[in-house]
Amino acid sequence: MSFHETPVFPRGFRCASRNVGLKPSAKDLTLFTSEVDAAAAAVFTRNHFPGAPIILGRETMRGGSLRAIIANSKVSNVATGAIGVEHARRMATAAASEIGTTPERVLVSSTGVIGVPLPIKMIEAGIPGIASELQGDPLVGAEGIMTTDSHPKALSCSVGEATITWVAKGSGMIEPNMATMLAYIFTDAAFDAPTLDAMLRDAVTESFNMLSVDSDTSTSDTCVLMANGLAGDVDATAFRAALLAGCVRMTEILARDGEGAKHLLKVHVRGALNNAEARVVAKSIVNSPLVKTMVHGADPNVGRLLMAVGKCFDCTIDPASTDAWINRFPVVRGGLRLPFDDGTVRAALSHELVELEVELGMGTGRATAFGCDLTKGYIDENAAYYSS
Repeated sequence: MSFHETPVFPRGFRCASRNVGLKPSAKDLTLFTSEVDAAAAAVFTRNHFPGAPIILGRETMRGGSLRAIIANSKVSNVATGAIGVEHARRMATAAASEIGTTPERVLVSSTGVIGVPLPIKMIEAGIPGIASELQGDPLVGAEGIMTTDSHPKALSCSVGEATITWVAKGSGMIEPNMATMLAYIFTDAAFDAPTLDAMLRDAVTESFNMLSVDSDTSTSDTCVLMANGLAGDVDATAFRAALLAGCVRMTEILARDGEGAKHLLKVHVRGALNNAEARVVAKSIVNSPLVKTMVHGADPNVGRLLMAVGKCFDCTIDPASTDAWINRFPVVRGGLRLPFDDGTVRAALSHELVELEVELGMGTGRATAFGCDLTKGYIDENAAYYSS
């Protein structure tokens, strides 16, 4: 898949972001709009403490149609009770009034500190006039949803006459069950909401659902796909392939920007009994603090890799059939450590991209998980997150 050198929006989509006072100076509010109503589908966090925007969002998405997304950073509007939901509704109402639609056509997102009341009056005061700033650079919208991200994240590609654009944020509290922290996907292809829902869930299963920075599931995870149809019909098979490719690429971008991360970690598991077991093993490896620190320190301790495979108690695993590689260098055969040169493996682990491969020899199941190393930077970033 070839992505555009500079990300662009599909026809009819624009965005704007500005500072409304939630942060000292950085942009903290973003509006994404379509010039016409768009068919839409979304997946949300499965955390038992969903934010108010998630509660409202599940209601909003029953209509299967959106005109806009309004999102703020700094405060997540989580653990705020009924008043938090009311604040989310007020946010939707203010955005709807600004662009001339109804609140039922506006999806609300909030990300940031948990348990702090949403400064709704600041948001309501900051929305008027934002429509006059709408423009075509997706990275502008990405700026307003950043929390601990080191850079705004957006990409786009063409599928026939249509365009797909991804905008996302996330660098910590990421191991989603349904989505990543915030990921918005826009297209001018024509698809109805049920078709979008099926395609989105398939793509998320292989991409965002296989992402883990720290094994923690955010209370605000949201992934939404909007299709306004302005490019007309597009080949569904080609669109599905492009959607998955872009979701995987954005997953890699999010993993590489994990808090304090120095390495992108990709874990490939094949030969599992089935795909479900392959996903379990891949996630076990990418989530292991010992594997993460092994990668960070370029420490050729393959025992940590074997440990992470072996603790998958409910999976079908035979040590005698298990092989492993680090950046294509063989380190385990038949469950036994190969007599490799430590310096060679240290060099392999020192690359910015570290790929760990495991062959289980049990069947045809396969999966890839995405993550990053664990560094002191992660601890520094999170030790004072609430207070910063």
